[in-house]
Amino acid sequence: MHPRIFAQSHPGKKALVFEPSGRSRTYFELEEAANKGARLFRQLGISKGDKVAFCLENCPEVFDFCWAAQRAGLFYVPVSSRLTADEIDYILRDSGARLLLTSDYLAKELDSVANARLDILLFKTGKDHEAYVNWDKALSEMDAAPIGDESGGAVMFYSSGTTGRPKGIAPTRSVDGPAVADEAFPKLVSKLAGASQDSIYLCPAPLYHAAPLGWTMTIQRLGATAVVMEQFDPELVLSLVHKRGVTCAQFVPTHFVRMLKLPEETRLGYDVSSLKAVIHAAAPCPVPVKRAMIEWWGPIVHEYYAGSEGNGMTFVRAGEWLERPGTAGRAVLGTIHICNEEGKELAVGEEGTVFFEGGNAFTYHNDPEKTAESRNRCGWSTLGDVGRLDEDGFLYLTDRKSFMIISGGVNIYPQEIENHLVTHPDVLDVAVIGGPDPDMGEKVIAVVQLKDSSKAGPDMASELSQFAREKLSGVKIPRQIDFIDELPRAATGKLYKRSLRDSYWQEGDARAE
Repeated sequence: MHPRIFAQSHPGKKALVFEPSGRSRTYFELEEAANKGARLFRQLGISKGDKVAFCLENCPEVFDFCWAAQRAGLFYVPVSSRLTADEIDYILRDSGARLLLTSDYLAKELDSVANARLDILLFKTGKDHEAYVNWDKALSEMDAAPIGDESGGAVMFYSSGTTGRPKGIAPTRSVDGPAVADEAFPKLVSKLAGASQDSIYLCPAPLYHAAPLGWTMTIQRLGATAVVMEQFDPELVLSLVHKRGVTCAQFVPTHFVRMLKLPEETRLGYDVSSLKAVIHAAAPCPVPVKRAMIEWWGPIVHEYYAGSEGNGMTFVRAGEWLERPGTAGRAVLGTIHICNEEGKELAVGEEGTVFFEGGNAFTYHNDPEKTAESRNRCGWSTLGDVGRLDEDGFLYLTDRKSFMIISGGVNIYPQEIENHLVTHPDVLDVAVIGGPDPDMGEKVIAVVQLKDSSKAGPDMASELSQFAREKLSGVKIPRQIDFIDELPRAATGKLYKRSLRDSYWQEGDARAE
């Protein structure tokens, strides 16, 4: 399917509604903007197979741009609006993007990029800016008829960079096929989330990430209406479900935690009975948090595990999860293998690196070394996560291999500790990292964001330490508990743990000197 079909059959139907601004696109308007954008690309000399990038907040222009690139056979690169100008410039150079679209939201921060990059076409929405061509005016001058050489484009995501420089995931799809050909993922979304032309889908996360953009564009392929939040707010989620009659939505565990921490009278003050399917991903969800969401919203909270690389995917419905709390489900794309450091496949129940066989192939753009590191001797690929399989093939994730703490020769995974501490009523967010220790090599450090920062101090640290002892073995108890006003998370809920960890090791190195 394709949005063009619904522009013809239901031109006045809302394809997109942005909240809280109320900006929107009908299917007719989306079709018109896509055709104009494709014509603009061709007028600028941008041909099939070229790359274009956008760095935007959540706004309708994201979809105008992406669907135009889809029509013109281009690879389009979403760039996080939370990155620094240097990081954005790195992605533009690494990807080879010929054009960047930004907005008033970021243009000032990108002035340094504009001044340094005379080899890239710079456009922005909104007000005129001397360094940029006005995207809105340029589109207004284009014809709205389809271009004569349409072909299907593809997205080129960059990883979030939580463990180093962002990695470009080179698209495997050819741009020589028809613009309307892409049936596999819409069928999967229909199967997993029950999405159809009648659905109202809620997207609460930034559109520069894989799942929010990919699922929302898929919803448009199905002819449904997507309600997109311009910024996440826990109470606004409930308000939109109530007001818009949302039937399906996608979240990350951090969103659940924020909603559950709302006062009970707030949580229960909205009717969420329209929800038929809620999907979550991006990180494993603490068992008490997910159980509380199922008790609140019913057995409609389903989960998948996958990466932007598309090399494999698992899925578990709420009922199955209740029978196996903590599982990320069974494979629905690829075959799962658990392997040790030497690449040997491990037995059921043993923990090791999670590999997928038979999923979609991928390579990291301009980085054959990282591509090789993601494969084992059998050619199976991994995202770097650690986990185990049960006897029925259900996957249980332990943590990312790169976040493992080695203390006195013992391997400790932070995720279990984080999952417990975040359930304390005073804790809003927590990150557990390994810090330098002269005797043990590393020690467990918990960095905690409280609901009420005035409670931070030795007494709260002691209380949290005792709380940890209720569920965790001695080696997993944080040896140090620090408090922070706000943890460095992306708006998707992903924690920038590497930068947090590095700050402790830099302090340790400074003290050693």
